[in-house]
Amino acid sequence: MSVSNGSVHPVDAPPLQTEAANVPRVRMKDVQGMPGTIGGSFLRFAQFVFAVVSLCVMATTADFPSVTAFCYLVAAAGLQSLWSLSLGILDVYALLVGRCLQNSRVVSLFAVGDGVTSTLMFAAACASAGITVLIGNDLGVCSQNHCLEFETATAMAFLSWFCALPSFLLNFWSLASR
Repeated sequence: MSVSNGSVHPVDAPPLQTEAANVPRVRMKDVQGMPGTIGGSFLRFAQFVFAVVSLCVMATTADFPSVTAFCYLVAAAGLQSLWSLSLGILDVYALLVGRCLQNSRVVSLFAVGDGVTSTLMFAAACASAGITVLIGNDLGVCSQNHCLEFETATAMAFLSWFCALPSFLLNFWSLASR
């Protein structure tokens, strides 16, 4: 019968750390453009204004429903304006009452929502730009269509996307750095 004998292995004590090594990690809380900051509120306001202008300009033309890309732009601009308005109100509320919107669940909701709406807005703006170039340059029928209104709505959609992209990137960065 072979029985193994227990053995004791000595464990070294962990080395003593100095004060500098025990400093807790500090997170950057107030990066302008993140939720609950003045920069974030400004970005939300700019997204909302550009999306509403794009939506209104496109909706005032009589022949936008005849082109699918323009209908898509109206739908994406409507969604972007609702999303930006609701988060803008939340940002202003957080600023007024002094709340921090850096909760993990809130930031993940903001990041996903901003990612979806900015992708939809960019795709709609690109599709509308392609149709606008087709109508204006390739077919040469701007005299029969509302080319100036189409171009204005498309430009406003790109500006709305340009303001939505930093919001998404900052929220995603904040979420990834946790």
